[in-house]
This record gives sequence, structure tokens and C-alpha cells, in this order.
Amino acid sequence: MLASVITVDWQTLADATGQGAVYALMAVGIGLVFGVMRLVNFAYGQIVMAGAFALALASGWNWPVWAGIGLCFAVAIGLSLGMEVAVFRPLRGQPPAVMLIATFAVAFLLQSIALLWFGSLGRIAASLSSLARPVSIGGVEIRKVSLVSIGIAAVCLLALSLLLNRTSVGLHMRAAAIDFQTARLLGVNADRVITSAVVLSGALAAVVSVMLTVSNPLVTSGFALYDTIVVLAGVVVGGMTRLLSATLGGFAIGFASGLLGGALPTNQSQYVPTFVFGLVIVVLLVRPEGLFAPRGSVDRV
Repeated sequence: MLASVITVDWQTLADATGQGAVYALMAVGIGLVFGVMRLVNFAYGQIVMAGAFALALASGWNWPVWAGIGLCFAVAIGLSLGMEVAVFRPLRGQPPAVMLIATFAVAFLLQSIALLWFGSLGRIAASLSSLARPVSIGGVEIRKVSLVSIGIAAVCLLALSLLLNRTSVGLHMRAAAIDFQTARLLGVNADRVITSAVVLSGALAAVVSVMLTVSNPLVTSGFALYDTIVVLAGVVVGGMTRLLSATLGGFAIGFASGLLGGALPTNQSQYVPTFVFGLVIVVLLVRPEGLFAPRGSVDRV
């Protein structure tokens, strides 16, 4: 019966691919920090939220688009570094459970601050609304944001791959991800590696903020919260022990969510989280180490 009401067209496929690309970038941001610090940062969604509020403020101030995007990057990267210096660095030698609870505390603190500052109604980020308009490709109307999301994700992932494989900082990050203690004994600067990972993670959060505000210009204190939960599930499904598998997991769960959300009738779209997280449970039962991770792999990046 479900198959009889599911309809898939080119617009749905484009939107699903675009959402998968955005979720892949979020997965990379989460995976970078986890690979180096062994920290699942549940506050990552609030970094995206802060960047989106920066875009909304710039839009309200009638700033040029480039200035709003610059403010978004400054806020996201600055907040990421602030969290690292003020919270994560002092707790670096503590058990993983302590670090995990700290990320929850930071997440709810930032969400509460946003609620008190901007109110429950939030703000509108309208400066990039033109990307929500469709373009005609071969007679098919496809939203610009879907194409832009795919292109930006491809460029970001390619640049990150070159950074990790062709630079000394990338080499140090990969070494630290495999065995942090041994890498430090061999001369890898721990603070430099962690700071690099945090900055890259914040920059990716800013990119995600820009993409998500195009699809959803209303920014509230709960902005990107559901997306972060879905991406975290995708990272686990793909395999947290490797950056590539985590990225593929983020793309896969984003594509599946977008495909189901666009293909199902409106009155049945509320079942999408049920299908997605039910599928997550099935995958973890079959492949607990991750769908895209090699069995027995210990490489972290």
C-alpha cells in the first residue's frame, strides 16, 4: 500500500541529493572532531544555529550577501574555537562520558541563550531567498539550492581531501586520528591539530548554515536540531571510525530522508522519522561497526 502512494520525480531526486550533500558536510564536521578528539559534539547543531542567526541579523541590517556570509563564518568559527578553549580543552583528560555530558550542557546553554535573545519567534534570513527559486533543466523545474548544495559539497569535500592528504597539517590530523598518544610522542603538536580540526569543523558548520537557511529562512532556537540528530545517526550508521564512511553515512541518511519526505504524500510525511530511524536500527543490527566501514577497521580518518 505504501509503494502505491510513493511518487518520485526529478525534483524529488534533486532535493534528496541536495539534502544528502548538506548532511554529508555536517557529518564531515562532526567526524573531524571525533577523529581527533574522540568527542561526539552534540553541540554542533547549535553552531549551525548561531551561523544562521548571524545571517538573519545581517539580513535585517540590510548588509550585502557577502558580508552576511562573512559574519556567519566568523560566528561559527569563533564559537567553535570558544567551545574548544573554554570547555573542551580543560576537560581533555577527563573520561569520555564527562566530555559527552559537557557537549549536551553547551548545546542546551546555547539554545537557551538564543531563545532568550531572539525570542520564540526567531528571525528571518531572507538575503539568500533567490536560491530557493527553481531553474528549468531539460524541462524539469529544479530548485537552485539543490544544485548549489551539491556543487558546494563536492568542492568542500575535494578541498578537505587535498588538505588531509597533501599537507603537513592534514598528515598530522590523520596521524592523531589513528593514535593520538603515539602521534604526540612523535612530535605532533596536539593543540595545533585539534585547533585545525575545530576551525575546519566550524567553517563547515557555516556552510551548512547558509544552505539550510535557504530551504528554511525562519531561524529559531531549535534550528538544525533535528538535522543534527539525523546526521549523528547517519555518522554511526556509516561508521564513526573513518571520515569517509561517516561522510557516506551522512549523505545516505540525508538522501533517504529527502527522498521519503518528497515522495510520500503530505498527509503521510510525518512518518519519515519513523522509517529513517527504524532503518538505522536494522543497519546497526546487521553491521554494528558501520555500513561503509571495513570490518575490524581501526583507521579513524
